[in-house]
Amino acid sequence: MIRVPYAEVVETLVAVLHRLGLAGEDAALCARLFADASRDGVYSHGLHRFPRFVEMVKSGEVDVRGRAERTTAHGPIERWEGRHGPGNVNAYRCMGRAIELSREHGIGCVALANTSHWMRGGSYGWQAAETGLIGICWTNTMPNLPPWGSSEPRLGNNPLVVAVPRQAGPVVLDMAMSQFSFGALEAYRLRGEMLPVDGGFDAHDALTRDPAAIAATGRVLPAGYWKGSGLALVLDLLAAILSGGRATHEIPPDPLRESAISQVFIAIDPATLGPSAAAEETANRIIDDFLAARPSGQSPLRYPGERVLRDRRESLEAGVAVDLTVWNRIASL
Repeated sequence: MIRVPYAEVVETLVAVLHRLGLAGEDAALCARLFADASRDGVYSHGLHRFPRFVEMVKSGEVDVRGRAERTTAHGPIERWEGRHGPGNVNAYRCMGRAIELSREHGIGCVALANTSHWMRGGSYGWQAAETGLIGICWTNTMPNLPPWGSSEPRLGNNPLVVAVPRQAGPVVLDMAMSQFSFGALEAYRLRGEMLPVDGGFDAHDALTRDPAAIAATGRVLPAGYWKGSGLALVLDLLAAILSGGRATHEIPPDPLRESAISQVFIAIDPATLGPSAAAEETANRIIDDFLAARPSGQSPLRYPGERVLRDRRESLEAGVAVDLTVWNRIASL
């Protein structure tokens, strides 16, 4: 890994996006969201994912001219059409619209159809929480997760994000419905490390911690076994029904063709229900009690999103950590 100044990372990505035909505010926002993911320590959905994004633009799966637009509105809930545009740009704008609706109605919901991969889902939770709002969002994906009791991938790993604002640091849960995201599995495999717990099945139908064996079978483990399987199913149902877009079984099972997916963005303004200080006090009491639990191992307790702020500070001070091979590939684009 090398360290690259954050501003240089953004500038380099913008230059590549300009050559691809993405211009103006869209190019700046797209580049920033990729850079922010790696800045915050989510390398698998930051710079490591950027070359695949470039491939999808060149193949036509992502249309750099596609821009999400509203098609239906009814009070605090709206449907938007993604037009196969850059997924992180579409997602950021749709969460932004949900935030606007929540300021007016107390809650806002935007369902987005026919968009492309949103990259780091947590970005849109942080987007809401940093404006003092609760953020909830999820996406369906191509079929890459076998339902519990099957060896055939029929579900998506359908990431879910829940974010709660807090002055001392937002609580942001960003989780896939598989025990380990595919990006995390790849990171463990490249480091030559075993997973800390079982993450999928090997060729002999046995649970394993070996990321290479799981990659060979493609049989990742649903988080919580049947519970994760069931949650993945209902998230797909909600995303497709609310957006009027595609369900997981209608999305091509190819990472380079994973487009026309469905997403939901919800923002809630807790201030509409009472003083913001009361919500802050409640959040602090809960987190303080959580952190007071006695650790059972060597690692300290950590609430979702806590490590992000530390990684962000380090990246802004010392530079964004980037795999040298990945950075050279991006520079060559």
